[in-house]
Amino acid sequence: MDRLNQMMAGGKSAWTAEQLAVMGRLSDAALDDPYALNELRHLTDNIGPRLSGSAQAAHAVDYVAAEMRMLGAEVTLEKAKVPHWVRGVETAEVVQWPGQTPGTTQKVVLTALGGSVATPGEGLTAEVVVVDDWQQLSALPQGAAKGKILVFNHKFDKQLAAQGGGLDAYVDSVVYRGAGPVAGAAVGAAAVLVRSVGGADFRLPHTGMTMYSDGVTKIPAAAITAEDADMLRDLARQGPVKLHLTLTPQTLPDADSYNVIADWKGTEHPEQVVVVSGHLDSWDLGTGAIDDGAGVVVSMQAIHLLQKLGIHPKRTVRFIAWMSEEEGSEGAAQYMIDHKNDAANHIGAIESDLGCDHPSGIFYSGKAELGQWLRPVSHVLAAIGAETNVAAPETGEDIAGLTQMGVPSFAPVQDSRFYFNYHHTAADTFDKVDSKHLNENAAVMAVLAYALADSAEPAPR
Repeated sequence: MDRLNQMMAGGKSAWTAEQLAVMGRLSDAALDDPYALNELRHLTDNIGPRLSGSAQAAHAVDYVAAEMRMLGAEVTLEKAKVPHWVRGVETAEVVQWPGQTPGTTQKVVLTALGGSVATPGEGLTAEVVVVDDWQQLSALPQGAAKGKILVFNHKFDKQLAAQGGGLDAYVDSVVYRGAGPVAGAAVGAAAVLVRSVGGADFRLPHTGMTMYSDGVTKIPAAAITAEDADMLRDLARQGPVKLHLTLTPQTLPDADSYNVIADWKGTEHPEQVVVVSGHLDSWDLGTGAIDDGAGVVVSMQAIHLLQKLGIHPKRTVRFIAWMSEEEGSEGAAQYMIDHKNDAANHIGAIESDLGCDHPSGIFYSGKAELGQWLRPVSHVLAAIGAETNVAAPETGEDIAGLTQMGVPSFAPVQDSRFYFNYHHTAADTFDKVDSKHLNENAAVMAVLAYALADSAEPAPR
C-alpha cells in the first residue's frame, strides 16, 4: 500500500499544490501558444542555415537577443571563438567500372563532411575500396587501400530506429563519419567516403563533423548516399572501379560569435540559475529546423510563457542559445570557462537537441533520487503523455560540462523514429515540424524549468 500510495501521489513532493497548479497552467498555455512555431518559422525561412562563422549565424544571434529583450529578460552576449568552414564545390562520378557503356560516367551524390580538407582543384581520380566496418578494414591486405578512395559502407540500423532506438542507431554508425578519415589516412587512402548516417534512402546525403588527428595526414572526406554506397559495393565486387572526386571546402580563420544568454531573474535567489537551452547554429544543407532550431524556440517559449503568465520563480531561469555545437561545441566550452567558479549556483540544466517529435517524458542525469524527485512533475506532464522519467549518462552535448561538474541535467525524451531521416540533410526544413508536437516539447521545457526554479529545495545533486 505504501508503494501504491507513492505511485499515486508521487511521494513526498518538493512543491505545494499551488506550485503544481502553476505547472498545469504553464503546460496548458504552451499547447495553445503559437510563439515557438512563429519563432522557428523566422529562424528557418527568413534567416536560413546558420553554420558557425556565417553571416546567418551572426544574424540569428542578433535576432534571438532582440526577441529575448522584448520579453523583458536580462540579455548578455557571451563571446566565443568558433570555426569558420565553408563548403565549396562537391562532385563525384564513377569513371570506370565493369560493364561500363563506353564514353559514359555515373554520378555519385555526396556532400563534404564538416571540417574536411579539399582535393586538388582539378579533383582526384582513384580506385575505390569498399569495406562495411572496422573489421573488414583490418582484414585488408597491407597496402590494399594505399592511394585509393576508401568507402565505409556501414548501414544505419533502420529497424532499431523504427522501434524507437534512433539515437542508438545513430551512435552505432556515426563513429565511421567521425573516425573514418583518420582510419583511412592510416592505411594510406587518398580520400574517404562514408555511407550517410540516417534512415531516409531518398538519395539524400547526411553531413556532419569529422575529426582529424595530429600526426596523421588530413585527407578529403565526404558522405555519400546509401544508394550510391551500395552501388559502389556492388560494382567493386565485380572488378576495378574508379571514381573522380572534387571537394573544395575551405577552413578560414576562427570567427567571433556569441552564446545568447537571457535571464528571467529569480525573486529569492537570483544568483541561482536553471538553464533552458538549444543550439542556435545548424549545418548549411537545410535550414536547421529540427536540428536545432526547435530546441532553441521551445527554450525561448519557456521565458515567453513565464512573462505571459506573470510567473516569477524563486530562482533565475536562464535561456541559452549555444553557438557552434555542430562543429565542436566551442560555445559551450567557453561558457564553462566563463562560469567555472559558478557551478554550485547552477541548480539544473536542460537541453533540447533531438528534434521536436512527441515527448514521452524527461531524461535525467545525476543522482538516482532525481527520478523519484521528479514524480510530481511527471503527474502534471501525464496530461500530454510525457510522464516517464528515464535515467541517462548524459542529456546534451552543450550541457555535458555542467553534468560532469555535478549539476543535475535534463532533456525531453523524444520520439526518435523519424529524426535521423532528416538530420544533417537538405531536408531539415520548417515543413518537417508538427506544431502540436512542438508545443508539447515547449510544455515539457516550461514545466520542468519552473519546477527546478521554484522548488522548496534545489534538485538532488
